[in-house]
Amino acid sequence: MLMQPETVLSSHRIYAGRTISLRVDEVRTPSGIAAQHEIVEHRGAVALVAFDDEGRVVLIRQYRRAAGKTLIEIPAGTLEPGEDVTACAARELVEETGYSAAHLERLGGIYPSPGFCTEFIHFFIATGLTRGDARPEADEIIEVEAVPWDEALRRVRAGEIQDAKSISALLLVDARRRQA
Repeated sequence: MLMQPETVLSSHRIYAGRTISLRVDEVRTPSGIAAQHEIVEHRGAVALVAFDDEGRVVLIRQYRRAAGKTLIEIPAGTLEPGEDVTACAARELVEETGYSAAHLERLGGIYPSPGFCTEFIHFFIATGLTRGDARPEADEIIEVEAVPWDEALRRVRAGEIQDAKSISALLLVDARRRQA
């Protein structure tokens, strides 16, 4: 069944920041109910499941202020305004890990929090890696490690990887590998 969209009656931006903006939308539902939605606007992001020549997965450890702890993740980053998603994936892989990829393949993506956020994360598989120097942003402290594929999946199953984008992308790749 196709859901009918809500009718936007008004929209007000109440905060505009470097990474996100916040707006409040007044809407009318298809059933005629008036409602208010707080929407976090985000440019979108990329995330990569990167395999080195030994078939290991490149993971990062990074302290995340919002979570209040260090998380294990796949490399990822925010799109710059107007930036091509594949170019962003290549840039973020180098910035966070130092690896350049000879091949980037689109894998799909997710809306991590569609109830209140516009962010869409584009997933890629990166292969043909060449090691170089990482170029993290000034406020990023990132540890890079490459682990066997089975170890990455074990960390997901054990709850050691708690980052939603990383879990989603790793499980999508696992499903694809099982079909092949």
